[in-house]
Amino acid sequence: MKYVMLILVALAFKPICAQVVKKPLKPTDLYKQPTLMAPQLSPDGKWLVYELSEVDTAKDKRISHLWMQSFDGKQSIQLTYGDEPASTPKWTPDGKFISYLSEKDSKNGGQVWMMDRRGGEGHKLTDIKGEIEEYVWSPDSKKLALIIKDPENKGKEAPKTTPPIKIDRYHFKQDIEGYLQHLHSHLYLYDVGSKKLDTLTSGKMDDGSPQWSPDGKTIAYISNHTADPDRNENTDIFTIEAKPGAEPKQLTTFTGHDINPVWSPDGKRIAYLRSTSDADYFIYQHDVLFLMDADGKNNRPLTDQLDRPVSNIAWSKDGKDLEYVVSSDRIRYINRYNLLLRKSVLVYRGNECSFSDIAGHSLATWVGRMTTPYMPNELVAIENGKVRRLTFHQEKWLSEVKLAYVKGFQSFSSDGTLVSGILYMPDSVVTKKMPFILYIHGGPTDQDEFEFDEIRQTLACAGYAVAAVNYRGSTGRGIEFTKAIYADWGNKEVKDLLGAVDELVKLGIADKDRLGIGGWSYGGILTDYTIATDPRFKAASSGAGSALQLAIYGSDQWVMQYDNELGAPWKNADKYIKLSYPFFHADKIKTPTQFMSGLKDFNVPTGGGEQMYEALRSQGIPTQLVLYPGQYHGITVPSYQVDRLQRYIEWFDKYLSPQPPKVGAF
Repeated sequence: MKYVMLILVALAFKPICAQVVKKPLKPTDLYKQPTLMAPQLSPDGKWLVYELSEVDTAKDKRISHLWMQSFDGKQSIQLTYGDEPASTPKWTPDGKFISYLSEKDSKNGGQVWMMDRRGGEGHKLTDIKGEIEEYVWSPDSKKLALIIKDPENKGKEAPKTTPPIKIDRYHFKQDIEGYLQHLHSHLYLYDVGSKKLDTLTSGKMDDGSPQWSPDGKTIAYISNHTADPDRNENTDIFTIEAKPGAEPKQLTTFTGHDINPVWSPDGKRIAYLRSTSDADYFIYQHDVLFLMDADGKNNRPLTDQLDRPVSNIAWSKDGKDLEYVVSSDRIRYINRYNLLLRKSVLVYRGNECSFSDIAGHSLATWVGRMTTPYMPNELVAIENGKVRRLTFHQEKWLSEVKLAYVKGFQSFSSDGTLVSGILYMPDSVVTKKMPFILYIHGGPTDQDEFEFDEIRQTLACAGYAVAAVNYRGSTGRGIEFTKAIYADWGNKEVKDLLGAVDELVKLGIADKDRLGIGGWSYGGILTDYTIATDPRFKAASSGAGSALQLAIYGSDQWVMQYDNELGAPWKNADKYIKLSYPFFHADKIKTPTQFMSGLKDFNVPTGGGEQMYEALRSQGIPTQLVLYPGQYHGITVPSYQVDRLQRYIEWFDKYLSPQPPKVGAF
């Protein structure tokens, strides 16, 4: 009987033990990870509504639904269910209803739906032809300002045989959108009661970012009214009365870009973001917080001395402060500009975390999303310099996986430049040199941050030391650091990447004989540049990249950048050839390389990888080409995301894993 009792006790505890035993993160675990997005604070500040998406493995896609979270953290309520996703939630200004976008029961794509915040079924509010790209409630909750893209075939039923595509635009293709014809996005006014739709703007330009004035009489928005908007990024801020037949009024005339207008609570001022330069295109610029009167006068910068890009503007309830998010050296932190003191003060800055989607709750309290290397985004409140968690959607998933250890590091490049990076390792204790993967971020004007990174975490959990490096061209280190690679691709960035590898080899972390490299987008491009520069990498994976830059002109969506940064190829062929050195020096590449691409990618088209694949294959270098059907620049199908991670691991394992000892060797 004693032994029977022991067996029963053991069986009783077995499920509990199984729950607490964590296993290293593997690609298929990402099927279980929820994603939290688009939080919106209720007018009374007591609730947040947001999207939570989870993978439906049967349909092989993410399905988003709406949740509501009380500010006190005590209640978490799911609002929508079913097979149809619900997205882009907003509160009506009276706080009584929640609206969202859904394609349920619609032949015309996503429509605005509305539901009582206290619960019950939602009902469809609009039935509009043309894609609803943005929507904003009027202060009295009776009207909507809508940004609607012109419908294809002028809203009529598509013909049985697709007609030829006629193109006559300078910027004629765009990732996801495809080949661009003369379909534009404009501002409309929708009356909820009468269901009447009125056109406010028109023309051969695109409008966006609508914002109602607090009195409900005027809408601010952005648009590019230059002779040919395809040839520059000169967006300005306009206002228009919220009534049919009104004429737009242009408030800004800066020849760079002015974006994201936000009215002050009293309606007397508009805060917005402006680029640091009046260049025709934006890629190497930062956004600076600006403020002007509601009529466009008294325009002045507020963060021009910061030398860091800012985003996510939000007014305090009393209109005395402006909150904004700062991107700086591997983190995003929160600042507040006090209009009376005319200076910025720190709201919250964590050592290893990043914030987004911040909204003002009160003078001393802000809410938004926060992520760390060990936690995907959750909602938090920032109160008097402290963070309080509001949601815990990631806890179940995290309780089942063991994550890699993450820490920051710095290195010097061969020319003396100090570069910041982030290191991922299977464990915090390094007992021996490890096989190593340098996984490079895209952009290039982006930065790797202390946030949850599925790709690097998974690679590290597969047994690799993995590094993220913010090479020159990245943001977070000042405008000159970002602009350093202007018209000089694959030079300074490669020095920075190799300097980081040298440092990690020197520290005894990376095994110099088992070095791998990879990345996506500009990370794939830099992979090509680096393996053409340094032969010591034993394996590479170049995703959505290109190397023969001379052949890319006219085949992707970046023609404005080429013309402004590099000039026309027929006038500057030498420059294009210089920047194409991975292809023209393909005979120097000895690294087995895997190339990947989405077959519908117009950002960096598949041809960029195909050219390098063929160049290496023709020389007998081990190589592989992986193409994802129906995918654009970003891989969005869950099974393809998992497949990509598995292929990374298989490819690097093949060339970087420890070799078994030879027979008889000791």
